[in-house]
Amino acid sequence: MICCLNPDCSQPINPDDNEFCQSCRTPLIPLLINRFRVLRVLSAEGGFGRTYLAEDSQKLNETCVIKQLAPKQSGTYALKKATELFIEEAKRLQDLGEHAQIPTLFAYFEDNGFLYLVQQFIKGENLLDELELKGKYKETQIRELLLDLLPSLKFIHERQVIHRDIKPQNIMRRASDGKLVLIDFGASKQLTTTVHTQIGTQIGSYGYSPLEQIQGGEAYPASDLFALGATCFHLLTGDSPFQLWTINGFSWVNNWRQYLPSPVDQDLGKVLDKLLKIEIQERYQSADKVIKDIQIPPTIYVPPGGNQISQNQISGNSGSSQNQISQNQISGNSPTTINRRGFIYGGLFLGGVTVAFMGQNLFSGKQNQTSISDTATPENTPTPENTPTPENTSTPENTTSSNNLKTFSFEVVSTNATGNIINRRNESAKYFAEDLGNGVTLEMVEIPGETFIMGSPENEAGRNSNESPQHQVTVPSFFMGKYQLTQAQYQAIMGSNPSGFKGNNRPVEQVSWNDAVTFCEKLSQKTGKNYKLPSEAEWEYACRAGTTTPFYFGESITPELVNYDGNYTYASAPKGQYRQQTTDVGSFPPNAFGLYDMHGNVWEWCQDNYINSYNNASTDGSALTGQSRTKLLRGGSWNYYPVYCRSAVRGLNGLGSNYSNIGFRVVCSGAAKT
Repeated sequence: MICCLNPDCSQPINPDDNEFCQSCRTPLIPLLINRFRVLRVLSAEGGFGRTYLAEDSQKLNETCVIKQLAPKQSGTYALKKATELFIEEAKRLQDLGEHAQIPTLFAYFEDNGFLYLVQQFIKGENLLDELELKGKYKETQIRELLLDLLPSLKFIHERQVIHRDIKPQNIMRRASDGKLVLIDFGASKQLTTTVHTQIGTQIGSYGYSPLEQIQGGEAYPASDLFALGATCFHLLTGDSPFQLWTINGFSWVNNWRQYLPSPVDQDLGKVLDKLLKIEIQERYQSADKVIKDIQIPPTIYVPPGGNQISQNQISGNSGSSQNQISQNQISGNSPTTINRRGFIYGGLFLGGVTVAFMGQNLFSGKQNQTSISDTATPENTPTPENTPTPENTSTPENTTSSNNLKTFSFEVVSTNATGNIINRRNESAKYFAEDLGNGVTLEMVEIPGETFIMGSPENEAGRNSNESPQHQVTVPSFFMGKYQLTQAQYQAIMGSNPSGFKGNNRPVEQVSWNDAVTFCEKLSQKTGKNYKLPSEAEWEYACRAGTTTPFYFGESITPELVNYDGNYTYASAPKGQYRQQTTDVGSFPPNAFGLYDMHGNVWEWCQDNYINSYNNASTDGSALTGQSRTKLLRGGSWNYYPVYCRSAVRGLNGLGSNYSNIGFRVVCSGAAKT
């Protein structure tokens, strides 16, 4: 079948052998610009043309979407303005590049008097359809949505582009991997001082668009955030903001909680309160600030923005309360600039014609290189793992015994509440070096089996309720990576390096839980040993290394001991350097087991699914596994407060999340015979 491209045709589908449309007699085009085969109409776009489903003959008939601009407004000015906007926006957005979670721009062109934009087709369902099929969202799903979309909005706004039509219909869940894709950028505009309605057409959707956009035709980053809040409300309650706006105007947002099927968590409620403020001055002004206030009680949700805190700890944004940490423990709430991978979105407003485009990876991996020589001593500076010395080039066979373990020595330091070092001592540990090929080794430290108390005591500053009840766990012996997995090690096994902060000896980041598990599987196949992610109990036991204090160092930490956001403090320690990036593994003193960077640098994936307390938790050190999209993270990172680097802190994220503050280390079990 062949589709007629006349936007006014009432019956556009024709047999393949027709030369003219059997309905309107328009000449039929088998391949648009000798490339795109149009299959059928997807939707009519008001007075501006149609959207078609098509196949791209240059991409093995990959399915795509063609958006047609055929404006019908009377007057030369309106037509000229629409055309200018179309071309200007298309060229600008074409320069933005590509990103895997945004529909790709294939082409834009003029043909037979019409303008066309061609983009990748996203197979899946939008969130409005998902709501109708599966019912109202749970709070955890709302937080997942915010985690997926806020980093994207942050980068859109940083590039001076605002979407202006965020709603459930414009958020797709891709069928292939379940990731959310923000589509329909037809209303987006380059942000100058303000953005005004153009070519006489209202931009946005009633109920989702804020007051300044509906009444004044102006849109700011805060306008997108209002629409995101209205979207969350719709998915959480099942009530349409459009219907509420029709009846109550904007007053519905003042009493949005009355529509909830049950009371919403206090912390999430505060975020939605601020997203849905009628007055723009009272609303969130940037996506970054919303990210800082996203909270998943009773644990810490780990988005790329960092510094996420539960209500039981502290909020890093102005206007939030502090419950268990005093002002002299954590201070400062000004946002910081963080370099990380980002999504860039842009699009065209063509009445109803909408386009979504790919973004580009803006990450520059070798900027602001941090000197760490002043914090690392000769005892705790690692040999670069891609250039091993003769001492660690031996490779064990499929079993590791006490006979072929080597010993290394290191210095352990202890701190008081001010972060001052009050004790130094020498320790040693056994390890074996796994040969990964091309001169790259992986050092695995022997962790002796023992019983310990897991979780935090009630009097620990900044503790969260999900760190309790404290309970006794017996952990069998195992081997654990001496360092967070490096980029050189990941490259040696996976053949790629996804990291934003490039450096062979820096930890690999921007790896999802799925990526980490795949690495372990490939490493196991290569070595014949059983490599995996640590269980949560193994991780905390290995981190504590016999200590019961908030950190393995002692009562507090400083940026000279851990890579975190030094603008913030814990206990009575002073502020210090904020490096705004990862550092080489092993740049700071290890714990008593000889493990480095168990606090800070990057969050580390664990095997476990997330549960919100230790009630009925296992006592044998095993992981809670099974079908779950939410996995545990431990240890804090370079862009988080020191309170999140505590030994007991539990973070979580979706198993597909991959950000520049998330990495992992491996453990090896069943290989030791000591």
